[in-house]
Amino acid sequence: MSEVVERLRQVLPPEAVVTDPDRIQSYRYDRAMFCPAGEPLAVVLARETAHVQAAVRIAAEAGVPVVPQGARSGLSGAANALDGCIVVSLEKMDRILAIEPVDRYVVTQPGVFNAVLSRAVAEQGLFYPPDPSSWEFCSIGGNLSTNSGGLCCVKYGVTTDYVLGLEVVLADGRVLRTGRKTVKGVAGYDLTKLIVGSEGTLGIITEATLALRPAAARPRTMAALFDSGVAAGEAIVEIIRSGVSLSLLEIMDRTTIKAVNDFKRMDLPTEAAAMLIAQSDAGGEAGAADVAMVAKLCRQYGAIECIEADDPAEGELLLEARRAALVALEHLGTTMIDDVCVPRSRLADFIGAVEQIATEVDITVGVLGHAGDGNMHPTVVFDATDPEQARRAQVAFDRIMEVGLELGGTITGEHGVGVLKRDWLAEEIGPVAVDVHRAIKAALDPQNILNPGKVVAVGSL
Repeated sequence: MSEVVERLRQVLPPEAVVTDPDRIQSYRYDRAMFCPAGEPLAVVLARETAHVQAAVRIAAEAGVPVVPQGARSGLSGAANALDGCIVVSLEKMDRILAIEPVDRYVVTQPGVFNAVLSRAVAEQGLFYPPDPSSWEFCSIGGNLSTNSGGLCCVKYGVTTDYVLGLEVVLADGRVLRTGRKTVKGVAGYDLTKLIVGSEGTLGIITEATLALRPAAARPRTMAALFDSGVAAGEAIVEIIRSGVSLSLLEIMDRTTIKAVNDFKRMDLPTEAAAMLIAQSDAGGEAGAADVAMVAKLCRQYGAIECIEADDPAEGELLLEARRAALVALEHLGTTMIDDVCVPRSRLADFIGAVEQIATEVDITVGVLGHAGDGNMHPTVVFDATDPEQARRAQVAFDRIMEVGLELGGTITGEHGVGVLKRDWLAEEIGPVAVDVHRAIKAALDPQNILNPGKVVAVGSL
């Protein structure tokens, strides 16, 4: 192992190789609970693609695992270190390389935060839609690795829908370039989509070319309050059925609302059991009509109050509240964040089932999520120092995933599989699909050194 570290020091700048035990500790974990993490041999703070290549080649020669990391804001353990691994951190690769307004794309390194990129392209009159709630502290590389979504998915889709091309370091150190910079292109297999969502198990993303849209119109925002989470779910189904074109449709339950109030010192209405936040960026009269239609449908399905934001600043406050929800719940205790996506027609059933699970297991669950596309984030809150609460939290988490599958859903809509949901992935996709995953992994990473043990188990090194 000392020889591996020495080789890293020979080929990389001194500041790029971290072996100090105290500094290494901060590179062991992402934000997931109940996921094992090992002690890295070294951390490589890559500043360019050549640094990543050098680290991977040395690891391949020595048969040492490589764990790629970004901002470590993930929620599935995909970025957790392994004993004796080389962590390759992309956090220093944080430059936006080009913005092309005519061709509508941006070329970026993976360490750029989502919010930084979004603001940079907005200055050019452009719009990058994928916007996870953690956009202020999650990186583009992590978004690509887990195929993140966000608040605007209901209208604009998820990360993969905006990836034109990638630069990827493969398991042998070669650089693969996928995709193109044109609007259309179907030459060969779609390697870009294969890499997006692969959580660092097939290659390490060192550059991305992302599609942009023209800036959207100033949005109209409204909130609807319900005395029942199930009633809110039923209203969501009718909103979708109506065909109204929304750019955002989010839900927060009473537990989440109270947590945000306490955390952000806001004055959200805690008397409601659930709050829907809807937004339309259609512009002008069309946007006003969209919001009015949502308010009408919410009232028909039991909303106790509908409030339209009087100005953009009020709308931004509502979005700020939603973005702060997960961090606010963390202030109540340790959290396990589910990421179940169900058919939108089953949302009311899912919300009701989660409420029942929380009661039966006797555990706090904050219900929130991207209601417009059925991607829900029930968040189990517990005291990690209490073994019984920790046990019940795990039971609730697993039962929520089980319900999601029973309703025709999936175990993850945007947080990825990592370690946390590896067994559940096998449950969802079945043995044939697991074998195909393993075959692809073996073809691109025959030594099994890239993030081994994540997504699917393929045997030990």
